[in-house]
Amino acid sequence: MTSPDPDLPADAATPADAAPGDAGAAFQPFAAAGLAAPAASPARAETSRRRPSPLTLAVVVIGLFAGAALFLSGYSLGARNATTPGTPAEERELFAPFWDAYHSITNTYVGEVDRSEIVRGAIDGMFNALGDPYSGYMTPDELRQARESLGGQFEGIGAEITTRKTGGTEDCSPLGPECRMVVVAPLAGSPAEKAGVRSGDVILAVDGATVDGLTLDEAIRKVRGPKGTPVALRVQRDGGDPFELRIVRDVIVQRQVEVRELAGGSVGYLRVTAFSDNSAADVKKALSGLAGKGIRKVILDLRDNPGGYVVAARTIASQFIADGPIFWEEDAAGNQEPTNAEAGGVMTDPAYRVVLLVNRGSASASEIVAGALKDTGRATLVGEPTFGKGTVQAWTDLSEEAGGFRLTIARWLTPDKRWIHEKGITPDVPVARDVPGGESGDAYIDAALDVLDATANAPGVLLAA
Repeated sequence: MTSPDPDLPADAATPADAAPGDAGAAFQPFAAAGLAAPAASPARAETSRRRPSPLTLAVVVIGLFAGAALFLSGYSLGARNATTPGTPAEERELFAPFWDAYHSITNTYVGEVDRSEIVRGAIDGMFNALGDPYSGYMTPDELRQARESLGGQFEGIGAEITTRKTGGTEDCSPLGPECRMVVVAPLAGSPAEKAGVRSGDVILAVDGATVDGLTLDEAIRKVRGPKGTPVALRVQRDGGDPFELRIVRDVIVQRQVEVRELAGGSVGYLRVTAFSDNSAADVKKALSGLAGKGIRKVILDLRDNPGGYVVAARTIASQFIADGPIFWEEDAAGNQEPTNAEAGGVMTDPAYRVVLLVNRGSASASEIVAGALKDTGRATLVGEPTFGKGTVQAWTDLSEEAGGFRLTIARWLTPDKRWIHEKGITPDVPVARDVPGGESGDAYIDAALDVLDATANAPGVLLAA
């Protein structure tokens, strides 16, 4: 279970050479910050064998006291500089408190000290200090589990979770009365969905322990666990009284693309539950099959799709958009670069009519597709406003022992350069979540079928269910 990230897989970071001293190996993951292990102490000065006179002795004693002060202060400065080789001069004082704390722990703490664990904790602290729920340090196990999630198979309850400020839409950290742990969407067919978890549910406690004071990653680690083990979530829904849901964890295998034919075979329906390399290829294959049957009307369902890889979002959007930007990426310096449509899309001809279903569980990469199809006029959006996540994360490996991290490295903008972060995308045809379905049993699909009929028979008129 991960937060809904559109991820750009980054090349693994190459650790710098080990720092001198016995702490060198522990600091390899931290070496990029210019930190290193302590240097050796200077050699002891030789003493003189000549016996001085009383006056000379007094002068020498005074000189020794003064010289000792100079020597000690010089050694202190020299030792500090030696422990930060490669650190820019303007940052040495910035890192000095870190080294003071590190040396105090390693030299005077009465318990056992695992230097590698201390360094991992320091890295974790840097990411926590950002206050960004989408950036964070991951242990080797957490990194493996997160990549399994993006690969479509993992162990847990099967729900995408994020943070929201109480009464607002902003991200936040840490969790507490003003910052809530919120379900983006349960995955299709997951233990979470079967237990009744819904999009928008607020998780207050896990196995009887409050999540207040935890980061999102720390809280997620408490929810995840091996197949067959139970977990109890204390949940609040729509401001009502809290209640408990007991869920048995399982191996979550996502069927990421579902294909059906509706309206007597005249409308193709594709539901996409996540964005991976496999799902992008499956969507292209499914659209080719529908086009081969002469179907010219398509419903693309991205409800409760928490996202995934941006490259998959680009491929899926490119099946309907022939050229031009699918989205823009803006880096930390404000530079904007377009990610353009791939060639060879299956349904780029405007003769193919497209309706896109979204809700508040449609996040991240789902919103990239929704924004692209809306801005280019290639689809009518039906449903609820989307989640509102407009940032891109890069994942970086530190080392096999240290794990890795994900870091927000860019904003993404729609083709018209709109940033939808914490606002979401407003549908063209609104459908309330709790409206009962009619003929199809699904109010969203009923509305989509109405739109397609209106597009075919009365251009410009949209009929909402």
